[in-house]
Amino acid sequence: MENIISFVNICVKDGDNILLINRQHDHFKGWIPPGGKVIFPESFFEAAVRELEEETGLVATNLVLKGISGFTNEGAYERHVYYDFLCTAFSGSLKASREGVPNWWPIRSLDTLPMQAEIRQRLPLYFRAGSFESINYWDNDTKVISKNSTKLYD
Repeated sequence: MENIISFVNICVKDGDNILLINRQHDHFKGWIPPGGKVIFPESFFEAAVRELEEETGLVATNLVLKGISGFTNEGAYERHVYYDFLCTAFSGSLKASREGVPNWWPIRSLDTLPMQAEIRQRLPLYFRAGSFESINYWDNDTKVISKNSTKLYD
């Protein structure tokens, strides 16, 4: 039986800027969008609103489901599914959290920021029309992504 673990990612956009968190703990260091694990039995939208507020102090007043991404570990029959949301309206004030310090960045500067390759590849997908699916296949022996399958839907 396959083990499925659900997460949410929230790309917060304000004009030509996006909000990223400077995460400096565990093996997910670098600039990342807010997000985290869905706590059963909350909905994916509820999890996105909660995670955004916990990690940044902002409260989403709109969310659009843009895509689904994640990691599949075929050797362990494990799948980590991320529901990817775009937020362009919010209230509140920025605050640091245990996840890191949030900061607004011009979209044009994303190539210069230290971040995981998978996040760098996925961020532009939030800004296009339509939706996406981006699945990374994790090789349990080498501990690296062995392939990626990204599909765009209009």
